[in-house]
Amino acid sequence: MMQSRRFDPLLRRAQEHEDTVARDLAERQRAHELQESRLAELRRYADEYASSQMAAISPAQLANRRAFLDRLESAVEQQSRTVDHSRENVDAERARLLLASRDKQVLEQLSASYRAQERKVDERRSQREMDDLGARRVRAAQQAGDAEGESR
Repeated sequence: MMQSRRFDPLLRRAQEHEDTVARDLAERQRAHELQESRLAELRRYADEYASSQMAAISPAQLANRRAFLDRLESAVEQQSRTVDHSRENVDAERARLLLASRDKQVLEQLSASYRAQERKVDERRSQREMDDLGARRVRAAQQAGDAEGESR
């Protein structure tokens, strides 16, 4: 078996791994975008609620409003941490994809190098065979010429 062919299963596996990591990255990016949109919605809602005017509010309603705003602020902070965490996940997955891509590229280059070496060996063998065939024809022609010269 040619050495370059030995890399085929490794190359297939590396490609499968890279594809899997790329799918994981796409999934993490979608999840991150979802978390970012939730954060934007929460912030928008909190801003709208905070800026809304309530006419003639009692102290109890004011306390309830303040407590609700505090809970909204807490939810925004929590969602912000979730977005940061999902961004870290995306970055980690992107780094994994980069490594998987590099690994596959190294295997492809090594395989290409072996194929180039094998081509050179084949070309040398073919040239040697052609040289041998040419030399045999010359010898055969010389022998035929010698045999014709002896028969005269």
